[in-house]
Amino acid sequence: MEQICLILLLISKALSIGAQFNGYNCDANFHSRFPAERDISVYCGVQTITLKINFCPVLFSGYTDTDLALNGRHGDAHCRGFINNNTFPTVVLFSISLATLETCGNALVVSTAQGPNAYGNLSLVQIGNISGYIDTPDPPTIISYLPGLLYKFSCSYPLEYLVNNTQLASSAAAISVKDSNGTFVSTLSLLLYNDSSYVQQLSIPMAGLTLKTRVFAAVKATNLDRRWNVLMDYCYTTASGNPNDELRYDLFFSCDKDPQTTVFENGKSQMGRFAFEVFRFVKHKNQKMSTVFLHCVTKLCRADDCPMLMPICGSRKKRDVSERTESNSASGNAIITAGPIITRSDDTPMNNSQLAQLNSPVFRMNTVTSALISGIIILGVMSLCFFILSLTLLKGKRAPPTILSGACNPAFN
Repeated sequence: MEQICLILLLISKALSIGAQFNGYNCDANFHSRFPAERDISVYCGVQTITLKINFCPVLFSGYTDTDLALNGRHGDAHCRGFINNNTFPTVVLFSISLATLETCGNALVVSTAQGPNAYGNLSLVQIGNISGYIDTPDPPTIISYLPGLLYKFSCSYPLEYLVNNTQLASSAAAISVKDSNGTFVSTLSLLLYNDSSYVQQLSIPMAGLTLKTRVFAAVKATNLDRRWNVLMDYCYTTASGNPNDELRYDLFFSCDKDPQTTVFENGKSQMGRFAFEVFRFVKHKNQKMSTVFLHCVTKLCRADDCPMLMPICGSRKKRDVSERTESNSASGNAIITAGPIITRSDDTPMNNSQLAQLNSPVFRMNTVTSALISGIIILGVMSLCFFILSLTLLKGKRAPPTILSGACNPAFN
């Protein structure tokens, strides 16, 4: 009898759990509570922000997935999430596109502050903060016995890649807050090109480039929302692939620029373009080839903000090696790198259009060219022969010498 009672008790308990959670992947021992800070996860991507909300406490609070919406937009189906019951616990997913984040009322605030950049140089640095909330609708009655659920979130994108993975969270009753950090650095690339058309990428021959060869470089953003432009803050070279190498040569920073470097475009689109002439590091004087690595610290800025971030010449703080090294070790900046660029020890200038000929076969004349040259040679020989024949004929037509006439003198006999 006791066993039958125990079985009936278990069955009734299982039925109550099934009724409470309605077939979702939830555990009553863990999820019979109101939402807390651990119930929301925020993933700050380069194209979308993904939010995951533990659905079980929502269900326990008396709501369904359709009651959750972004920023109070409960009447818009595009601003609601969708159930994913293939995980434990069951979650409600929200996907926010950075290209259309204002559609559901999310806010983008870009703050600007002056501070040191990657190498201790004073610079204007921007941080883009995207924030919003997910809530449940207010009941049409004066009172309610259901708690109002509120999930606050934000994604902070340091636009010079001072990446900080610290996550802050706080909660109170049915209010959950989650802040997270993201970075756009994976969308950026530093590429080398053959000429100013920026179409054909530079192919460095095994023998290396000759000194003073002009190289065209570009920092490009791909798969990035069009609201952001690329602003190259500082580009420099090192003899090794280590961007923190103390042996470096600056191509441009702020108003300082190498005389052989030209900046074509900066802060006006999602592509920054410049060109420089290759050189060798003196430390490689005993080597036939010298390696040069190119690095760029890059900002992203909104089109209207980019002119404000451009340097005002004559008013920046000079940097020294000690300040630069100490600041970089603590900042954690992400730096874009390209290379190695290999240069030869000889100093014969060569333009980039000749690079493809370094490994090409010896030039061979085609049939038309050969026939033309042969005709010219034959014509020249025939002209020479005709000239000699003309001289011979002219010589043969000359008059014979005059014969003297008179009486014979016997004295000469």
